[in-house]
Amino acid sequence: MKKLIALLLALVMVLGLTACGGSGTTETQAPVATEAQTAAPTETEAPAADTGSTNDLPRNETLYFAGQQWGTVNSWSPIGTNQNNSMAIAGGPSGYRTVMFETLYMYNFMDGSMTGLLANDDWAWNDDMTALTLTIKDAAKWSDSTSVTAADVARTFDIGVEVNNTCGATYGAYIDSVEADGQKVTINAKLNDAGQPVNPLKVLDFLTGVPIAQAAWIDTVVERNGGDATKILNDAGDDVVWSGPYTKYYSDDQKVVLVRDDNYWGQDASMWGKLPVPKYLAHTIYADNAASEVALKAGEVDVAQLFIGNVQDLWEKDGLPISTYYEEAPYGVCLTMPTAWYNMNLPVLAENTALRKAIAMAVDYDTIIANAMTNQSPTFSEVPRSLMNPTDGEQALYDHDAVKDLQWAGNDIEGAKALLDEAGLVDNDGDGWREYNGEKISLNACCPNGWSDWQAAMEVVAAAGEKIGVEITTLYPEWSIYQTVFVDPAQTEYAIFMWSPEAASPSNPWTRVNQFMGKDFIGVSNNWSGNWGQYVNDEADALIKQIPLTTDEAELKDLYTKLTEIYLTEVPSFSLMYRPSLFHTVNESVWTNFPAGDDGRNIPPADCTDGYGIAALYELELVG
Repeated sequence: MKKLIALLLALVMVLGLTACGGSGTTETQAPVATEAQTAAPTETEAPAADTGSTNDLPRNETLYFAGQQWGTVNSWSPIGTNQNNSMAIAGGPSGYRTVMFETLYMYNFMDGSMTGLLANDDWAWNDDMTALTLTIKDAAKWSDSTSVTAADVARTFDIGVEVNNTCGATYGAYIDSVEADGQKVTINAKLNDAGQPVNPLKVLDFLTGVPIAQAAWIDTVVERNGGDATKILNDAGDDVVWSGPYTKYYSDDQKVVLVRDDNYWGQDASMWGKLPVPKYLAHTIYADNAASEVALKAGEVDVAQLFIGNVQDLWEKDGLPISTYYEEAPYGVCLTMPTAWYNMNLPVLAENTALRKAIAMAVDYDTIIANAMTNQSPTFSEVPRSLMNPTDGEQALYDHDAVKDLQWAGNDIEGAKALLDEAGLVDNDGDGWREYNGEKISLNACCPNGWSDWQAAMEVVAAAGEKIGVEITTLYPEWSIYQTVFVDPAQTEYAIFMWSPEAASPSNPWTRVNQFMGKDFIGVSNNWSGNWGQYVNDEADALIKQIPLTTDEAELKDLYTKLTEIYLTEVPSFSLMYRPSLFHTVNESVWTNFPAGDDGRNIPPADCTDGYGIAALYELELVG
């Protein structure tokens, strides 16, 4: 019924826009571009730009986005850094954004599958998992009409290691080399002292997380920058060669527009067999989330990657043709778990497991979920806490019955008090606060200022402390300060602080478990990688290191169950909510047939651009 009402309202809105004309007109009118916008790269031939104004793109050919691009694009180079080009160059838990630069495979977080994009569906390990082979699709072409080859894959990895870009920094520790033989790619894993691969799971991440660049273009960039790594990383990439279905059309500090490449190789029967439906992908650069939400409500945005409190009000109360992936709460797919980390540099926390667990037991998570998340998260009663996100695939990876007695749903004040009393953490001087080694236990709970849902969560943590006699005060430094403190492995400034572990990828949940308890990150300066609380457990670390080399499903489940037991017993951190890593809210006043959880298509709510979520672009329909 909601879909029917939305479509009827959408028809009314489209007819109104047509009658009014202006920027909302649905007449097919080609936009004009300036000479700067249409100039073809020196070594590639871009699709011809149309005539008209980019401020008047034909609405019935343009898919508008919000919540992805903030600020002016810095670069179009897929081998650089600091591109600030989220429409074309971005990777995340939902898979890489492949509208312009393509990966070997597309990740689908709904079922963990990897679908061939530049590569055929033939990837395979050798017997000891030291080498992975695959073949590049014969049909795959660059925008200059040359073939995508295995040499392009090898050169993409090599330049990453040479200049230490994101690819090199992320995968150089796990991949020793990439070899090319015609269309055959061999990825050789880095080996440990025992001759085993360091981590086969991270090799799989490479398949879905790295955009492949053309070897000849890479060599051009290296040559014009004299081989200087810093210059290569900051190259503007204006002459870039691409393999994806869209390319750059217009970009300034107000808007970014990509235009469809009608010569895109993906029309081949070995891939999509057709072009994506929208001719243009456009993103107005809004001032903030509030401005983006206003544009979404007005029908000026089709796909919004925004957290919108009480999102259901948009259709239930406002009657707008807006929808989410699921019609009922939590409305999206929750893949990550914003977490409160205990600082183990503080003896009061490092030496008192009972204190850590008592605080975690006392927190009223239902209030956090209702207020901070406006119920866009399952509760911990619905999905009991573990190391896993609430997806069916991850939930099946551990024995629920084995850890049932260790789990807590929250707001257990009496249980938390009893735990502290038993541990001898009591109020000896009658001031209402418990003590440790003769001193009042006084902690702070921190997150960046302005991150309103996180701040609301920290307030609930502080309130829980007061209820059990533990003083917890909130502290909200500016992001510019926060980001320098929580990544410092020796910091003692923040006692309890928030950050999110990884969400979904071929290597998860292993990567997330390693972030919670792995020793690899202990003492690492500028630590953005994991274990931000500096928790050390040798038994857990040994189990974590077994997982990447374990292929037997029963053994794998046993390892994850043991790790969950350790985590729930030791409580080095505690997750505050389940949360979508991407929000996927769509306005169906112009476009419809967006992915939905009940449509049977298995297209993830990845904003029509990321991983296998890009499949949505091939199935969109105009309203009416």
